[in-house]
Amino acid sequence: MAINTQESTCLPLQEKIVHNNKTARAVELVILTFLISMLVYRVVSFKDKEHSLPWFLALLCELWFTFIWILTVCIKWNQCSTKTYPDRLLKRLNEFEFPTIDIFVTTADPILEPCIITMNTILSLLAVDYPADKLALYLSDDACSPLIYYSLVETAKFAKLWVPFCKKYNIPVRAPFRYFTCKSSRLEDVSLEFQHEWKTMKNEYDDLYNKIEVASQRPFTFTCDHNSDFADFCDVNRSDHPAIIKVISENTGLPHVIYISREKNPQHHHHYKAGAMNVLTRVSGVMTNAPLMLNVDCDMYANNPQVFLHAMCIVFGHKNDQDWGFFEFPQAFYDGLKDDPFGNQLDNLYYVENGIAALQGPFYGGSNCFHRRKVIYGLSPNDKIKNGSIRNEDLHKVFGNSYEMRESAARILSGSNAGIENRKSLSSLIEAAIHVAGCTYDYGTDWGKKVNVY
Repeated sequence: MAINTQESTCLPLQEKIVHNNKTARAVELVILTFLISMLVYRVVSFKDKEHSLPWFLALLCELWFTFIWILTVCIKWNQCSTKTYPDRLLKRLNEFEFPTIDIFVTTADPILEPCIITMNTILSLLAVDYPADKLALYLSDDACSPLIYYSLVETAKFAKLWVPFCKKYNIPVRAPFRYFTCKSSRLEDVSLEFQHEWKTMKNEYDDLYNKIEVASQRPFTFTCDHNSDFADFCDVNRSDHPAIIKVISENTGLPHVIYISREKNPQHHHHYKAGAMNVLTRVSGVMTNAPLMLNVDCDMYANNPQVFLHAMCIVFGHKNDQDWGFFEFPQAFYDGLKDDPFGNQLDNLYYVENGIAALQGPFYGGSNCFHRRKVIYGLSPNDKIKNGSIRNEDLHKVFGNSYEMRESAARILSGSNAGIENRKSLSSLIEAAIHVAGCTYDYGTDWGKKVNVY
C-alpha cells in the first residue's frame, strides 16, 4: 500500500522493535535450574565428604558462575533492535537539511592491513547515498607509508568513475572487490549500455588493483624532489617523523578526501588507535568541523549504500537531543564458515548487545559508530553553551593552544557550526591541521582525559 506525503510526516523515522524470545528465556531458565540444583547438592552433601576443602572450593566456583549467569540472563532477558525508515526520511526532509559528517578510516600497517582492502572500504564510503558536499573522508595512516598515500591518490582517481556508476545504476554493493565477485554483478537480462559500462568499470578496477599490487610487492620507489607529492616521505621513519597532511580531493563533486599521518616521536607515547582518533578529531575540527563523526576500521566496508540515511533516521527520529550521544551499526562478516566453530560471526555478542539496547542503549564497540562531536568534546547531548559565555582561557585549557581548534570547538559547543559548505579551502588549513596533529599537542590539555576519550 502506498504512503502519501502527508501520512509519511506522521509516521516515525525509527522505532524500537521488541523481539519475542520465549524459547531463549525457557532455555536459560532450565540452565539456571540445573545450576541451582547443583549448588543445593553441594551444600547438602558437604558433611558427607572427607576432603572438604576441594569440595568447598568447587562450591565457591559454582556460586560465582551462577552469579555471573544470573547477571547475564538479566541483561539478555529483553531483546530489542532499532528499525529505521529512510524512505520516510526522504519524503520528510530535503537533502540540504542533512548535517555534515566527517568520516574517519584508520590503518596502521600496509602489510597486515592490505591497501586494496582499505581502498575498497574508502570507495564504499565515498559512494554512499548522501550529499557529497556534506561528507569529508579522513584516512589516518599510522605507518606513514608512501604506499598507502599512493594507493589513496589512485583510489581518488578511480572514485571519479566508480561513484557516478554506482549512483546511476543503484549498485547494491559499493565495495568493488565484493561487487565484481558476487552474483548481483552478473550481466544477465540487463541493458547493453549497462554491460558496456560494467566492463569498463571492471577493467578500471583491475587496473587500480594491479597498480596497488605491483607497488606493494616491491620496494616503493619515488623521487625526493621538493616538488614531488612524495617529498614528505623521503627518509621517513614510521616511528619518528613530523605530521604529514595532504588534501587528495576537494570540490570535485565527490566527498573531500584527506590523508593524515600524525607526528610520531619515540620519546612520546602515541596511544595507538586512541591517539589516532584524537588527532583525527582535532584535524577534522580545524578543517571541516562536522557535527557528526563516523569511525570505521580499514576492513569494514559499507555493505548498504543507504547506511547514512538509516543513520539520519536516528538523528531526526528523536524529539530530544538528550536521547542520543552516539549510535553504531553492528559488524557483519562475509565468507564465514556456516557452523562458525570459532564464533567469528559474534552471534552471542549481538544477542547480548540487543539485551543491553533494551535496558539503556548499546555500548561502544570501537567501530562503525556515529559520534556527536559536542559529546566527544565533553558536553552532554542536551546541553548547549552560549557563544558569549565561553571564555578563551577555558577553551585554551581544554582544547589546546591552536586558535583554529578553539574557534571550531566554540562553534560546536554553542551549536552554531558553520559546516563544510561555508569553510575556507581545505588546502589553506593544512598548516593549522599539522599543528594540532603534533605528538605533544595533548600535553597540558584535556585531550584523552575529558575530551575525546576513546
